[in-house]
Amino acid sequence: MTLIRVAHSPDSDDAFMFFALANNLIDTGDLRFEHVLSDIETLNREALAGTYEVTAVSIHAYTRLADRYALLSSGASMGDGYGPVVVAQEQLDRDDLTNVEVAIPGAMTSAALALEMWKPGLKTVVRSFDEIIPAVQSGEVAAGVVIHEGQLTWEQDGLHRIVDLGVWWADQTDGLPLPLGGNVIRRDLGDELMARLARLLRQSIEYSLEHRQAALDYALDYGRGLDRDKADRFVGMYVNDLTVDYGDRGRRAVREFLGRAYAAGLIEEIPRLDFLAG
Repeated sequence: MTLIRVAHSPDSDDAFMFFALANNLIDTGDLRFEHVLSDIETLNREALAGTYEVTAVSIHAYTRLADRYALLSSGASMGDGYGPVVVAQEQLDRDDLTNVEVAIPGAMTSAALALEMWKPGLKTVVRSFDEIIPAVQSGEVAAGVVIHEGQLTWEQDGLHRIVDLGVWWADQTDGLPLPLGGNVIRRDLGDELMARLARLLRQSIEYSLEHRQAALDYALDYGRGLDRDKADRFVGMYVNDLTVDYGDRGRRAVREFLGRAYAAGLIEEIPRLDFLAG
């Protein structure tokens, strides 16, 4: 029996994605899977150390991981006309943020990179993703970048949207989705096991999409207060055809995102992009 640790965020879309693996609903043969749940910036840091065999990471962070991990063709989180939202207590515009602190969910997150591309040079402070809305509400920070379910709850939390970075990105790129996260696999597992795991991870996503209601029931436990309708909407935003496979459009989006970041001097290099399929 071979143990494979799969690390991902504790949110409803990742729970939905890994429903079949977590509940032994597909045949994994002699492979046993252990699921590790952590916020995305913690996963990014653990990936720098090569901790887990398979992990979700930010596309931004992958620029520092390509020597150790291959990017899988399935498991992407893409904001297709939506994405991380910059929020504040009051209605502000981009120039209002010049001299204030903006909370971000991690320096290596794609949300932080997209923010820097939208408005270079902002003063940022790192907070756990689930602490950002309370920090903005309390006035601890003037604004914050919300990810995960916060993209659907900021308005009911009494906040104002400054920009949806996914909308901004689509406007800049003739409608490309904003690449946020991806699944990666450690290269030292070897080609055969990597390909086998890639197939199983894709099968898990496909199983959930084919058994949507059961997978959604499971994902609701990770929805942090979302009702079923909102959880269903959120899962649909981030588990879809682009999650099954990036496709040509998704691959182009990743290359454009990293290419623009490199041209702006925000990343040191454009990494090797495998898009490894099973």
